[in-house]
Formats: sequence, C-alpha cells, structure tokens
Amino acid sequence: MVRVKLSQKFFTEDEVTTLTGICQEHLQGLARNKHLGRLGRAAEAAGAEAGKWIFTNADLMILTAIQPRCQH
Repeated sequence: MVRVKLSQKFFTEDEVTTLTGICQEHLQGLARNKHLGRLGRAAEAAGAEAGKWIFTNADLMILTAIQPRCQH
C-alpha cells in the first residue's frame, strides 16, 4: 500500500519511482502505453525542451496495481 498526503494532488516521476519502486524506464513506458499521467513541459521559457511526467493520485493507484516493484 502506498501512503500519500491527502493535500498532495500531483506527483512527479521522481516521487512516483520512490513511492512505488518502479524504475523510471518502466514508469515512462507504462505511462505511454496505458495513457497514464501527462507530460509536463518544464523550462520552456529558458528555451529547453525538458519534459517530466506528472501523475495524479488515481494514476499512482493504477500503476501500483498493474506493475510490481522493479527488482533490478
């Protein structure tokens, strides 16, 4: 079971990997294949195309149900 603060609405991919134990490679693959989360654009004002995945609490619960913790 994953416990989060009630007030927290969104989670970054770094937070999700820490909470669920799913590595970033598997997390990004699942997000693309299962249409979970959304790709947030960071640092666009600086001219960089840096993308970070943003997940909701519902996305987090689905991820924990369909993907076990990574063992590598």
